[in-house]
Amino acid sequence: MIKYKYTPLTVAACLLISSCSANLTDYQPQANNFDIKEYFNGPVTAWGTIQDGSNKVTRRFCVELDGKWDGNNGVLAEKFYFNDGEISYRNWNLVKQEDGIYQGNAEDVIGTAIGKHQGFAFQFNYTLRLPVDGTTYDVSMDDWMYQIDQYRVMNKTAISKFGFNVANVTLFFDKESPVKTCASDI
Repeated sequence: MIKYKYTPLTVAACLLISSCSANLTDYQPQANNFDIKEYFNGPVTAWGTIQDGSNKVTRRFCVELDGKWDGNNGVLAEKFYFNDGEISYRNWNLVKQEDGIYQGNAEDVIGTAIGKHQGFAFQFNYTLRLPVDGTTYDVSMDDWMYQIDQYRVMNKTAISKFGFNVANVTLFFDKESPVKTCASDI
């Protein structure tokens, strides 16, 4: 059996390294910046997984999204189909501010979500009221979307509680015509 000895310096270095994360300014503006108002306009389908803190996949799902915009105000309706048979809904009310920052609200979001984009990346931060096994938790969502091309977007979300990562979500969005549905996927 191998035993590890942790010194205060080792623990401090690990905490410092694990607290580092990407910053939106890491992504340079480009000719066609990713803008969720343009991408999430009309039907989109996504497929994803939820991983626990050890990165073990605990659930798979498909989500059908439909976005409608009136000027800078949008509604993004989401219908989730989970592999265990659960179906859930979330309706985002989004507002694109003059400075390009997005604000959003949904039924299970506490307060206001704030989103910013730069280059091919979009970051959305919010607190989600998450039901798990009969108990409800308020968790922080650090949602990153990366536009691959005009039809596809990758999404990685870190879910944390008290500053500790407790789960992750990985999603792949596709809006290429004809848009697929979730009915036969999960």
